[in-house]
Amino acid sequence: MPSLSEEEIAADFPKLKAVFYAAGSVQEFARPFLRAGVKVVSAWAANAVPVAEYTVAQIVLANKGILRGIAMMKTGGYDSAYRYALSFPGTYGGAVGLLGCGMVGSLVAEMLRAYRLEVLAFDPFLSGERAKELGVVRTPLEEIFAECQTISNHLANNARTVGMLDYKLFGRMKDNAAFINTGRGAQVVEADLIRAMRECPGRTALLDVTWPEPPEPDSELYTLDNVFLTPHIAGCISGERARLGDLIAEEFAALRQGRSLRYEVSLPMLETMA
Repeated sequence: MPSLSEEEIAADFPKLKAVFYAAGSVQEFARPFLRAGVKVVSAWAANAVPVAEYTVAQIVLANKGILRGIAMMKTGGYDSAYRYALSFPGTYGGAVGLLGCGMVGSLVAEMLRAYRLEVLAFDPFLSGERAKELGVVRTPLEEIFAECQTISNHLANNARTVGMLDYKLFGRMKDNAAFINTGRGAQVVEADLIRAMRECPGRTALLDVTWPEPPEPDSELYTLDNVFLTPHIAGCISGERARLGDLIAEEFAALRQGRSLRYEVSLPMLETMA
């Protein structure tokens, strides 16, 4: 999506009433349109579904030490991998930490209700009432990194969150804890994460996003045995993209028929959403 100024929008699209974006984040282009009085509708809610599904699947596996265990089966054999697996709580008991309870974080919390887990959440904008609805406990960042078996990042992507996740947090992780990032790579101080993973080989990092993306060719993220990278696939891929088009088509029909929009983005929303 190109980024246009308010002047360009006024000159080139004087009759424009709405932009329908069949994808996720609108952070890079939405503000000039909104300031020009143009509605912006995003399919972020539809894109959040596969991200949440991916995340929950990885949390369940991380709580059994699967990724590191698979690697250990190849290098250390059955016995060492089995002993490592026994250090994990599984999905009955134990604490999972969610960083951010926006659209994706909320969906993850709702899906985790199917499991017997304690879900701790950090989100400055999460009210006590909403936390109760989601079944999560509002918790400071430091406590989440110190207490949770698995920590999943869904923080809003803005200037305040860049570099927010650093060594003072990663260094608090349990010796066999896992960090999952399907949010944005810029929120992580990569060198600090690498340091924490290097210090405790039993820890695990599963990164679907990095900064830069992909990582630099000489990044240790490629070589550390306890870091696993996926190529930004948590969001909609292949046939899942049809969900985005369906949502936007429904929103377009609603606008034409004079009905209210469910997924219209506002300037205040951009301060807290991904």
